[in-house]
Amino acid sequence: MEDAVGFADDHLIPLVDEGLGNSAYLLDLGDGRALAVDASRDLRALHAAAERRRLRIAFAADTHLHADFLSGAIQLGYDAGATILASAAGRRAFDHRALADGAEVDLGGLTLRALATPGHTDEHLSFLLLDGSRELGVFTGGSLIVNSAARTDLLGPTRTEELARAQYRSLQRLTALPDEVAVWPTHGAGSFCSAPPGTERITTIGAQKQANPLLAAPDEDTFVAHLIASLGTYPTYFDRLGEINRRGPALLTAQPLLPALSAQQVRALIADGGHVVDVRPAADYAAGHIPGSLSIPLRDQFATWLGWLLPDTAALAFVTGEDQDLSEIVWQSYKIGYERLAGRLAGGMDAWLADGHAQNTTTYATADQAGAGPVLDIRQRAEHVAGHLPGAVHIELGDLADRAADAPAGAVVHCGHGERAMTAASLLERAGHSDLAVLDGGPDQYAAARGQQLVKDTEDAHS
Repeated sequence: MEDAVGFADDHLIPLVDEGLGNSAYLLDLGDGRALAVDASRDLRALHAAAERRRLRIAFAADTHLHADFLSGAIQLGYDAGATILASAAGRRAFDHRALADGAEVDLGGLTLRALATPGHTDEHLSFLLLDGSRELGVFTGGSLIVNSAARTDLLGPTRTEELARAQYRSLQRLTALPDEVAVWPTHGAGSFCSAPPGTERITTIGAQKQANPLLAAPDEDTFVAHLIASLGTYPTYFDRLGEINRRGPALLTAQPLLPALSAQQVRALIADGGHVVDVRPAADYAAGHIPGSLSIPLRDQFATWLGWLLPDTAALAFVTGEDQDLSEIVWQSYKIGYERLAGRLAGGMDAWLADGHAQNTTTYATADQAGAGPVLDIRQRAEHVAGHLPGAVHIELGDLADRAADAPAGAVVHCGHGERAMTAASLLERAGHSDLAVLDGGPDQYAAARGQQLVKDTEDAHS
């Protein structure tokens, strides 16, 4: 009989979303059909993998009501006739096979068993895959993840400890499985749902017993204390998507597009309360941009910062570079529920200037070029604590719009590379700050250029 590793190598296709730090899975059932687990609304990679193997997606399972992306399960039901598998406790408002703890689904030679594993959410299920009586692997979603467990504060601070205790019991249940059982989590490195984020994406029960620091906690109280202490901030859009996923995201019956807009149309959009998002590289934005526009360079993390910094209720126009993938803008926006995409500025900044409109510029400097003024560190708290410049003011990027008045005047703004710092500078410019410089690089280069050493915080206090 094929072992779990060999089975996974032959039949399981992980589909990693590097930007959100998540993995979806496509399971080849061996008869031309497939099971999709925790697929997002951006189904491009999943469809491509299915087409390569000539598979029809017969089942779409969701481990929980996702907060960080819109589920693609309902779309797979529409597109491919897939049976949607999800927790009965989730009270989803669309057709699906509602599963309670212990319920089993015949996949045709394989069986999927639902295991109630609350903690990350109330209605969370893990899905245990069996070949006869043999346990091959378990899709753990946001319960047991590599060297960690998913966060338990998404339902509000009054529920955090209660859910952390539920998470403890869920992990105890999962680690009672045989050591050789594969663990296929949804959340992983780079996910704001991880607490704290791990580095690998797939593991085994036995490996987690040896390596997961949360499982080394001697008792429930210690586990809860460690888990809660590790929780950082998360994007504001997380507070909206769980309910949208419960109701069911709107079906897409046509390919969403990003139409061309004239400079006059972009100007009218701004006047009507819309936002301009400049997705060009940070250096291009610095060289010239529409006043008041928000810099979010198009990269894997684009959706995270779009959802963190802008409302989903306002129309969005985009300034793009010549070779940027417009479909990537569309799908990263749609997978987190941003659908009011008015279009892109045709002709870019050249068209804007040709129409007689002004532009702003931002200083973008290397460590050797940047001045020695006050320093604003906009990285996540864990990054700042691990090593920051002496005297740096720390305001996380996600908090900056509300705390712009706390930012020092004439600051050198930095993150780890420059992209988030340029986003921060664009927020500060909108709030009336001027004379900012954005560091092209990270704090280590800036410190080295000045003969400084980075400071590590030894106490877990808010900065």
